[in-house]
Amino acid sequence: MLSAESAAVIRATVPAVAGALDEITKRFYGAMFCDRPELLDEMFNRGNQASGAQRRALAGSIAGFATALLEDPDSRPDTLLERIAHKHAAVGVTADQYTIVHKYLFGAIAEVLGDAVSPEVAAAWEEVYWLMAGALIGREARLYQDAGVEPGKVWRQWTVVERRTETPNVVSFVLRPADGDPAPRARAGQYVSVRVLMADGIRQLRQYSLSSDPGADLRRITVKRVAGTADAPDGEVSNLLHDQVHEGDELTLSAPFGDIFLDDPADATTPLVLASAGIGGTPMTSILAHLAALGSTRPVLVLHADRSPADHALRTETGELVEQLPGARAVFWYEHPGPEEPDARTGLMNLDGIELPAKATVFLCGPLPFMRDVRGRLLGAGVPPQRIRYEVFGPDLRLPGPAA
Repeated sequence: MLSAESAAVIRATVPAVAGALDEITKRFYGAMFCDRPELLDEMFNRGNQASGAQRRALAGSIAGFATALLEDPDSRPDTLLERIAHKHAAVGVTADQYTIVHKYLFGAIAEVLGDAVSPEVAAAWEEVYWLMAGALIGREARLYQDAGVEPGKVWRQWTVVERRTETPNVVSFVLRPADGDPAPRARAGQYVSVRVLMADGIRQLRQYSLSSDPGADLRRITVKRVAGTADAPDGEVSNLLHDQVHEGDELTLSAPFGDIFLDDPADATTPLVLASAGIGGTPMTSILAHLAALGSTRPVLVLHADRSPADHALRTETGELVEQLPGARAVFWYEHPGPEEPDARTGLMNLDGIELPAKATVFLCGPLPFMRDVRGRLLGAGVPPQRIRYEVFGPDLRLPGPAA
């Protein structure tokens, strides 16, 4: 609960703080990594730092949490907190690290805003910070408990038993625990972190969705090679995996986490819509494989968009899984169609002529512009926002609009 005194201060200062958050978070990360370089080695991705994605995600979460408290001081934005907690657990964040973050974050706030940060302003924003931190610490402790691991000790060695080329830019790695013990429990749609040692001696990590039935003895991740752009470098982890990891090698994986996953059997008749683009189809394949393993008869509508059939990773497997499910059907869109999928539609995904199942739960995954566009189309088609569940690869830049 945010106190009335602090709420008044936050309401008066949130425009100034929100407007400066990009500079605040930039200085925060710079100072923290200068003094504590081991944190960059342990749990931060340099590509996300270079592109500013991590900085924008942190700024958005702080502003979103503060705004939610102002709207209802007695409530918390639990959807936002749940997503952050899963991301934190997947890289081994521990309670003591919130004190480190506090030190550098509030140092950056004082540096950027200067005299505007009076003792009253500082105290109010500290209250917001520790409300958010306390909620996350509690939720992350429960996630670690549910995963059967000690807080922060999420890492385990896995052996690559098969490497499979899916497309010219996508490979799959089939894995089993190197210690011979059973694989940890996972839910269809969840992800794992992969941590690798780079040539300069720094460990880097990235999250990848499980792309196979998580109930099987083996697990699979499917990795797209990330090429650099004018605003971001090549993906360090994806390129290393593509170039250097082969059958028989070992990878360091976290326990599975992620708040977007297939519901439990109690809701096994609810229709599903699985909408994806590009490599965003990987968690959808996991969901389809799990449904097939269960012998599910629930209605499932698979919607996927890609550049071409040749670029569509796991395309054949997706089609085979749809055929195994009596209640499933699929519609594909390709910017450059090919004879492999004669019934596919041309261009980007749209919902023209698509009959959406009533009261369906929608899973959405793909590039942010795609998800924003399709989410808007779904809302326009009458799908309630609370029924649209989306997964963001990388730092979570939340989708706009109701219940985002």
